[in-house]
Amino acid sequence: MNKNAAKRKKASPPLLVPHDRASGANLPIRTNAPSKTSYAGLSADDLFWFNEGTHFRLYEKLGAHLTEWDGTRGTAFSVWAPNAEKVSVMGDFNGWNKSSHPMQTKGGSGIWERFIPDIGHGASYKYHIISRHNGYRADKCDPFGFRHEVPSKTASQVWNIEGYEWQDQAWMKDRGNRCKLDSPMSIYEIHLGSWMRVPEEENRSLTYRELAPKLAEYVRRMNFTHVEFLPVMEHPFYGSWGYQTTGYFAPTSRYGTPQDFMFLIDYLHQQGIGVLLDWVPSHFPSDEHGLAFFDGTGLFEHADPRQGYHPDWKSYIFNFGRHEVRCFLISNAFFWLDKYHIDGLRVDAVASMLYLDYSRKDGEWIPNQFGGRENLESIDFLRRLNSEIYRHYPDVQTIAEESTSWPMVSRPLYVGGLGFGFKWDMGWMHDTLDYMAHDPVYRKFNHHQLTFRGLYAFTENFVLPLSHDEVVHGKGSLIGKMPGDAWQKFANLRALFASMIAQPGKKLIFMGCEFGQIREWNHDGSLDWNLTETPLHGGLQNCLAHLNWLYLSEPALHRSDSNPGGFEWLDCRDGDQSTISWLRKCPGTGEIILAVFNFTPVPRLNYQIGTPRGGHWKEIANTDALEYGGSGLGNLGGVEAQELNWHGRSHRITITLPPLAGVFFKSAPHSENV
Repeated sequence: MNKNAAKRKKASPPLLVPHDRASGANLPIRTNAPSKTSYAGLSADDLFWFNEGTHFRLYEKLGAHLTEWDGTRGTAFSVWAPNAEKVSVMGDFNGWNKSSHPMQTKGGSGIWERFIPDIGHGASYKYHIISRHNGYRADKCDPFGFRHEVPSKTASQVWNIEGYEWQDQAWMKDRGNRCKLDSPMSIYEIHLGSWMRVPEEENRSLTYRELAPKLAEYVRRMNFTHVEFLPVMEHPFYGSWGYQTTGYFAPTSRYGTPQDFMFLIDYLHQQGIGVLLDWVPSHFPSDEHGLAFFDGTGLFEHADPRQGYHPDWKSYIFNFGRHEVRCFLISNAFFWLDKYHIDGLRVDAVASMLYLDYSRKDGEWIPNQFGGRENLESIDFLRRLNSEIYRHYPDVQTIAEESTSWPMVSRPLYVGGLGFGFKWDMGWMHDTLDYMAHDPVYRKFNHHQLTFRGLYAFTENFVLPLSHDEVVHGKGSLIGKMPGDAWQKFANLRALFASMIAQPGKKLIFMGCEFGQIREWNHDGSLDWNLTETPLHGGLQNCLAHLNWLYLSEPALHRSDSNPGGFEWLDCRDGDQSTISWLRKCPGTGEIILAVFNFTPVPRLNYQIGTPRGGHWKEIANTDALEYGGSGLGNLGGVEAQELNWHGRSHRITITLPPLAGVFFKSAPHSENV
């Protein structure tokens, strides 16, 4: 507890405004009335911590909470609107009357509150706000609402999110071991509304409960360890995919209730699958019923558009320097980790938060107090966010989508980092996809795009992303980026997947890419699951499932994802033949996996590779296998190493390197020094 707050006398019970159901008049306020439920209202300490910027569980206090007052059941409403002249609660319980249920302020905190009897679970409501400024009036949904009406309706709904009986105790007890730096993390990124639909029912999306068994079975079959949902928080425009959020504390009602979403997470956990959420603290939309201009002023956002308006997304930027806004956002992060058992947050658009001049021209931004372009308030917010999350939830991860060279994004605060657990490696994604898009005859001139990552691969804890951003807005599908005829396209993509699995770093693949979805992703339709019944698409799918299985089962492929001691180049200079090879090692066990790649359609027969030890090297993966749709060239299960210096190593193997393929060999540990 804050030492200054502790000096004050014991906080009084919440100031709630009972309502006379018959006359509509306000009854006398009883500040000493005992609370009869777990909801205790806002204490003096709550207000102090809120205004100070250190209250990180505001969802327990603000919003709409079912409670009891003097033996009468009802709902306590509270909302932050410090620049409002009047605030009232309106809803289906009063015919959406804008004035019949006025609220009262809670001291000088800027919070308005009221208890209304007989308003129960499921009631729809909004706040009618009249500002002190310019006569502004608006009907706002609840910033802390636990559920909202199904869009295009925009009201909030009183909802009891307590009482769900979780069955994921085994997962929660062990999840810290599932998210560690040295644990395998292969993430399947999905948009809930378009992963699978029901065509015979007007192409509707699956509900949360319908998704649970289907998604869990598929993720397990494909050997992914985690799913990452594009933002599930309520959003009015479906085409924003959730990145234009209005209901930060509510899973979208399009697919069911909050308890239904809990069921989905619970089911995935019981099947051994982690759940990550995309989270958007960088900006919010301008819809009038949302956070924008909430009380007639720039409350959640900066008032100056040079700081508070995002030119790319036509949305508002949070005022990270305001204590109450920081409480709102960090409380929101805690909410999903606490109430929904989420295992990690992928923080969207971090780069836009770090730079004041992000996507702005000269004169369109305001320098910081030192004249620089760094957003010092946002940096401080991100550091506090990560420190508080890891302090209270040490077994989860935060992941930054950060696209610049900002240093130490995933390094601890005590060394000057931002404190994230991981960072997306956008450089790897851009370089690799650009390389793969070249016709193989030109790839030798771009060999550096395969090797450049070696200069920075361990400067951060990286996730290698092949995300939704690469298959939208006219970019085409992942398989569509590959050159050549149909066979070559699939061979290229199988080789790309193998290269990703073999590199240091956690993995992420967007839905549909795993089987070669041909069409660009369309949020209004289902993935083309019928494609998986064809040999090339089904072969690609099986290939990735096997690669994921190797990544999970072979410690050499994941134990040192963030440790330079687990990676070693063998030959990164064979640009003329567009081949490349490296070792993945598991320190302490002696296990070694050799990954070799040929990015041309020309088979390399009698291809020689140096190895650090002799003995048998077992072929454990070959993306050119017949069952994957390849040509079937390979090494008959493995090769024997000769004692002959090659590539600066003591031994050499001679292999058949298939066209447009990756091949993995494993050497079991023995007494030789490696």
